[in-house]
Amino acid sequence: MNSLVLAVIGVAMIVAGYLLYSKYLAGRVFKLDPVRSTPAHAMRDGVDYVPTNKYVLWGHHFTSVAGAAPIVGPAVAVIWGWLPAFLWVTIGTVFFAGMHDMGALWASVRNRGQSIGALSGRYIGKNGRNLFLVVIFLLLLMVNATFAIVIANLLIATPTAVIPAWGAIVVAIGVGQAIYRYRLSLPAVTVVGVVLLYALILLGDRFPVVLPETVMGLPSTAVWVVLLFVYAGIASVLPVWLLLQPRDYINGIQLFIALGILYVSVLIANPTIVAPAMNQAVPEDTPSLVPLLFVTIACGAISGFHGMVSSGTSSKQLDKETDSRFVGYFGAVGEGLLALGSIIACTAGFRTLADWEAVYTTFSVNGAGVFVEGGASIVNAGLGLPPSLSATILATTAVLFAATTMDTGLRLQRFVIQEVAEVVGAKVGKAVATVVAVVVGLGLAFGAGADGAGGLTIWPLFGTTNQLLAGLTLSILAIMMIRKRRPALPIVLPLVFLLAMTLYALVVQLGAWIAEGSWMLVILDVVILVAALWVIVEAVGAMSRTRRDPPVDDDAEDEALAAAER
Repeated sequence: MNSLVLAVIGVAMIVAGYLLYSKYLAGRVFKLDPVRSTPAHAMRDGVDYVPTNKYVLWGHHFTSVAGAAPIVGPAVAVIWGWLPAFLWVTIGTVFFAGMHDMGALWASVRNRGQSIGALSGRYIGKNGRNLFLVVIFLLLLMVNATFAIVIANLLIATPTAVIPAWGAIVVAIGVGQAIYRYRLSLPAVTVVGVVLLYALILLGDRFPVVLPETVMGLPSTAVWVVLLFVYAGIASVLPVWLLLQPRDYINGIQLFIALGILYVSVLIANPTIVAPAMNQAVPEDTPSLVPLLFVTIACGAISGFHGMVSSGTSSKQLDKETDSRFVGYFGAVGEGLLALGSIIACTAGFRTLADWEAVYTTFSVNGAGVFVEGGASIVNAGLGLPPSLSATILATTAVLFAATTMDTGLRLQRFVIQEVAEVVGAKVGKAVATVVAVVVGLGLAFGAGADGAGGLTIWPLFGTTNQLLAGLTLSILAIMMIRKRRPALPIVLPLVFLLAMTLYALVVQLGAWIAEGSWMLVILDVVILVAALWVIVEAVGAMSRTRRDPPVDDDAEDEALAAAER
């Protein structure tokens, strides 16, 4: 199979989804209103609620939702062959992810920037909200603890990425100052920021940074994990315009440049996909294609974490409601293109099928490492960049994305902790909530040893938990559509499919972990399964009641609630 053919078909499908389907969703389903006031204006506080240029906000949203998952998931999933992964990424991006992300953003904007967890209380009920918060908290815990170890491993495996990864923080702060304090031209600031970032990549490629094997009794991996949590904790309480927005924006631009480098290399080198379309000789530890494909590739097809970002940070920065299409749906497009690039890198970045099979000897392959290795091989062949520099560019891309996800993840977990406190009648400040989030994350990371890799022990639950949250988010959107008597099938059909595959996967995994004696995973699986089923029952009941009730003017109700709060 020619990789260029796969790239052209995939890009065309995803771009067509934005140009056509997202336009239908914006006009007929969500009915985005260009003159309606958004929470960023109505509740502006200069910290979390800040009206933002849609291109800058897109950068924040895109890089926050992308992280390492759209690289790792497809890189692992191609073990079943490139065709299933390709179909799920392209179809999922167009009909699942784009609709989910734009819808979650719109729903939060229509509810004063409330998170999906808070919205579940209004549209499903208090029991649904409480169980929703349990699922959200566990998912954020997995994301923060695991992404820390993913970044740490990448920094150790590719020490040339250390300088650009940390230097990007300084560049981002400068970009934020230039845009918000000095009101400089966004295009000019963008060019300067990208040039500085790539200068750091060149510097890092020449001067790799390698930590000693142990620092104060901790292995180097653990040191990186601690530093990452400390950084993410600090970043999560700073005003979004100071670091979060500009860092995510400049990283988003850098990612599209990196993707451009990869896709141009595919165009020039025209490498052959050596992996089979359907792999009939999978390793013994590989689970069944159905339903595990649909939870192995989450980000890149549809992801519940995106709903948390859309309703947690992005909705508080949206300048106009109509920007939801660009920020939400096009953010999913960017992630789909990244996932497609990962599929190509991990199937066409090898000389022979034997070389590919030598890497894919187990289902738990190091997906990020395979992406960097395979992608660097394609870039080297296409553009002639030295292998070290090619690897540095791709590793830096993966690190920066995972780090921005941690930034946003800690901020979101702070929001969730504060929401949980409100449920039990307490009030927790953002500083205390942030400390709790950092401590809990580090506790999980170091819970299984001094290397800080404890978060990997519950990572097998990430895919199912993430997809369940996406399904539950879609249930809220479906209820809102039914209340307004708007087209609900574009939401209900993906909702039914996603919940069916995810619940099936939870049951399959439960049986496997019982057989293995992995009791911690068994307990967590049961907790998540029970919570999900309970919320689903509550959501179905809410849909049934809503269908019988007369249409509700949510817009008038929203305005009345907002006026009462003011």
